Amino acid sequence: MASTAMGQPGGLPPDAAKHTDPINLQQDVRDAHTAFYNLDYDRALGMFEAVQRAHPQDPMATDYVLMVLIFRELYHQDLLDTTYYAHDSFLSSKRTVSIADGTRQRIESLTDSAIALCDQALKQNPDDKNALFARGYARGMHAAFITLADHSYVTAARQGLAARNDSEAVLKLDAGYQDAKMAVGIQQFAVASLPRLVRMMVGIAGVGGSREKGLGMLRDAATYGIVTRIESRTTLSLFLRHDGRYPEALVVQQGLAQEFPHDYLFRLEQANLTKDEGNGPQAIAAYRDVLADARKPGYFIDPRLQMAWFGLADTERGQNDITDAAKHYLEASEQPNCSDWLRRRAQLNAGQMLDLLHDRGGAVKQYQMAAAGGGDQSQADAARRYLKAPYDGK
Repeated sequence: MASTAMGQPGGLPPDAAKHTDPINLQQDVRDAHTAFYNLDYDRALGMFEAVQRAHPQDPMATDYVLMVLIFRELYHQDLLDTTYYAHDSFLSSKRTVSIADGTRQRIESLTDSAIALCDQALKQNPDDKNALFARGYARGMHAAFITLADHSYVTAARQGLAARNDSEAVLKLDAGYQDAKMAVGIQQFAVASLPRLVRMMVGIAGVGGSREKGLGMLRDAATYGIVTRIESRTTLSLFLRHDGRYPEALVVQQGLAQEFPHDYLFRLEQANLTKDEGNGPQAIAAYRDVLADARKPGYFIDPRLQMAWFGLADTERGQNDITDAAKHYLEASEQPNCSDWLRRRAQLNAGQMLDLLHDRGGAVKQYQMAAAGGGDQSQADAARRYLKAPYDGK
């Protein structure tokens, strides 16, 4: 891979030092980001912890450790497959996510520490744009964590708004601080996408939002940012997917996958978008390519193969290839690192396919596992319904 800025081709913008915390320009920070975006979370964590030890008073150093811990945990919980968020149904999901106490405590502690360091710096200089950005960055990451892991939408919405306010304050001080556009862009799009009733429920009824303005700000951060280029492109792809703008989303995602071919999630998202675009045969080929590369020693780091098997099965189901869909839902459910939620979802879907294949005994077995006590119960009601009457495709 050529020399990059945070893994980006083309190097740093010529005036980068004017619009970012100096720590973001250090080679060790850039190298740690490259590890992070190759999903080498353990290595990235060690590298960022070394940066934090060398810069204990810089909140960005704390932010980076927080970033790795949050996204490593979300990845291990199968919460970074964007299929889950492509539609608003996840807002009403009953999904249960169990976070180890030690992990949660460290995430909360790092969030508090980063914000405290920023507050201390802002007491000395209320116009410290780097402290404002770092505080908004910490708040934004924590908002994402409690949204995805806890479904704590009210608290997350308020934290997201606080992140937006910090970032807007940065842009008032320095219009060239492109990284600050990410949080504003996310909020602009998210607020515009929420029904008015939901905005009232989470306490942001008076906050303005615009889908196109949000996408434009994300594009700016994706093109010119120092810290948030990759995150902004990932978010841009997700939002375009949410709005059914699949060709545009695919262009963004293909660029990410080309830049980071060993990032399992970027490759998986290419296949997901191809499926959503309606190109079933090409999506099947894309999922198979991901799975083939996963069989190569060291090609991906800790690939969560259940997500690819499930996406492949879903696509085959859409192509009316019921036999392969059943087989591959079972593959997803049998992966050793599969989350309880995704395993039961795969078992439920496998049962439906087996019913269509007139294998009632096999179907019942899958429904029984999906409806078993303990663990995530999101699929249990549907599984119990099909235990009483076979699934008939309707």
